Amino acid sequence: MNINSDAFLGKNVLVTGHTGFKGSWLSLWLRELGANVSGYALDPDTSPNHFGVAQIDQLLLNDFRADIRDKEKLRQAVKQVKPDFIFHLAAQPLVLDSYKKPYETFEINVLGTANLLDVIHELEHPVVVVVVTSDKCYLNDGSGRAFVESDPLGGHDPYSASKAATEILVESYRSSFFSSEKNGVSLASVRAGNVIGGGDWCQNRIVPDCMRAFSNNEPVKLRSPGSTRPWQHVLEPLSGYLLLASRMSTSNKIYSTAWNFGPNESNEKSVEDLTKALSENWPGSSWGLSEESGKNNEAKILSISSAKAASELGWRPTWGFDETVAETVNWYRTYYESQTKVMREFSLETIKRYSES
Repeated sequence: MNINSDAFLGKNVLVTGHTGFKGSWLSLWLRELGANVSGYALDPDTSPNHFGVAQIDQLLLNDFRADIRDKEKLRQAVKQVKPDFIFHLAAQPLVLDSYKKPYETFEINVLGTANLLDVIHELEHPVVVVVVTSDKCYLNDGSGRAFVESDPLGGHDPYSASKAATEILVESYRSSFFSSEKNGVSLASVRAGNVIGGGDWCQNRIVPDCMRAFSNNEPVKLRSPGSTRPWQHVLEPLSGYLLLASRMSTSNKIYSTAWNFGPNESNEKSVEDLTKALSENWPGSSWGLSEESGKNNEAKILSISSAKAASELGWRPTWGFDETVAETVNWYRTYYESQTKVMREFSLETIKRYSES
């Protein structure tokens, strides 16, 4: 993927949610591109976590540990960093948790984003802002048709609805405050598929559930074996975010819109297909169906089109399904078999392999 590294060299970059799975990989990649990386997030919510085992904290210029809902602390962090780029990933990221804590999900995902955009509105210098939402922001009719950026937004579960609301919020701020060339703020939103890769230990996600079970020689029980998702390695959408941000920094605001960064159609597999592939890459592992199978309300089919990113940015996914699964399992097996369990160099090697693909 042809990312202009000069766009980030020596630049101040703020990543919200930097302690999370995607945020930690993004922070590592940005530092490798020569950026001065600062992060704003709560402590990691799992142990272990990629942020910790890759020792991302040692690479940061500033490591703010605070809630995205705390507007004053967020304002002070942004003021201190004086960012040239902001990647906003801080969120409540789980569908099942959104059923348990719906108000908190909306508060974090929507009002937390509103806090950030309001703070950015106060800035007096140019900044490129990429707000990360989700492919679940679309009003899913179950047809299986790949959604494009202009499709209606919506969501039946609280998580999906919160991401749709975040997209509407972003468009409102962009149109109301950041549309003028004189403003200096370039604001885009990005929607990706279901990301997998090394270092995710979140509960109620299929890959972490499998990796925990396989490492303990335990069988995995699937809740939604028939649900189809656009699986992609975590580096795929991150490469899109970086490419988009680099373009936003060097041109007018034609890139300040919404973007899909999804995998090829061949990566759209059922949970059962994914689990089988993961198991085949981890000898001796096993899996079966849970008693709760089929009882949740997640959409059964979800697909997004990245045609706009291909035509306007030249972005295309790099790794197919088999390579995505192999890279993911290889990371976890290396971690569990390692004596030191410091995975920064291995993660950097993964970024290098991806960049050279």
